[in-house]
Amino acid sequence: VQLQASGGGLVQAGGSLRLSCALSGLTTRTNVMAWFRQAPGQDREFVSRIKWREGNRVYADAVKGRFTISRDGARRMVYLQMSGLKPEDTAVYYCATGPVLATTPDLFEAWGQGTQVTVSS
Repeated sequence: VQLQASGGGLVQAGGSLRLSCALSGLTTRTNVMAWFRQAPGQDREFVSRIKWREGNRVYADAVKGRFTISRDGARRMVYLQMSGLKPEDTAVYYCATGPVLATTPDLFEAWGQGTQVTVSS
């Protein structure tokens, strides 16, 4: 599986961005798609996940109500619509895929290269 993330950028607090993740080489282990983020000096943290087939979604408390994860199976794309952005959302955002419903990075098997999101105050 190969993942390609895009869509990051610089935005003012309160603004919106949509991140995209393109998938190729899907396998039977492509069960869950997720977004993580990592700020400088901090651990990689879970943001959201979606089951590839059923579409069930889970969000971290920090982004609940502001971010929306979605997927387009035909285009093999996963999106993260981010609204109401805050300076503390500033991080490199990564898409990832794996076989199990998880929120810890170690359980995800393939990762995109990351896209920088910077929110100015």
